[in-house]
Amino acid sequence: MIELRPFNSLGGENHGWLNAKHHFSFAGYHDAARMGWGNLRVWNDDIIASKSGFPPHPHRDMEIITYVREGAISHQDNLGNKGRTEAGDVQVMSAGTGITHAEYNLEDVETRIFQIWITPTRSGEKPSWGAKPFPKGERAGQFVVLASGFANDNDALPIRTDARVVGATIKAGETVEYPLGKDRRGYLVPATGKIEIDGITINARDGAAISEIEVLKVTAIEDSEIVLVDAA
Repeated sequence: MIELRPFNSLGGENHGWLNAKHHFSFAGYHDAARMGWGNLRVWNDDIIASKSGFPPHPHRDMEIITYVREGAISHQDNLGNKGRTEAGDVQVMSAGTGITHAEYNLEDVETRIFQIWITPTRSGEKPSWGAKPFPKGERAGQFVVLASGFANDNDALPIRTDARVVGATIKAGETVEYPLGKDRRGYLVPATGKIEIDGITINARDGAAISEIEVLKVTAIEDSEIVLVDAA
């Protein structure tokens, strides 16, 4: 089953420095039918103006994954972590027992990110943060695991939950497959391009809520960059 959630149906608000769209209920946007998808709780599509960002604020008991689509995001937190994550790369923050962090766009251009929150399987652990560049060539024509709660995904950033975040770049006409499993839920968003799944066209920044599919087959109508969360 695939439920298409067109970009123009998403909630959200333009704050000037931040133009935010929400695939699920978040902040001032509430939709009882869109409270999450399995253990995936938040998928925000954020455009952050140059020289602005999120000032220090706290979190706890949440796995927060940031996928940078354009520009770069600069992180700092009360653990002393600092880092700059560029387009195509990923950072992971395990809020654990509590962390205070800030995320700024220090670039001369706007930054576009997907901010993904997944409910943790384990709680009561120390907070942590990590980032990793993922060579774009590795994602050409196949899914690559970017963040994972599974021990055998050695090259991925670790998250404390029963989920994976995977990405792929595919050329028009190419098809990629992902072994989702009928007992799992997938949520897929093209960062760019246009794709098709089971005859359903999914445009850039649309969401697709996927369930009861053993093997997910994605065909690119245009050159596309896609991000998928494999959720419990």
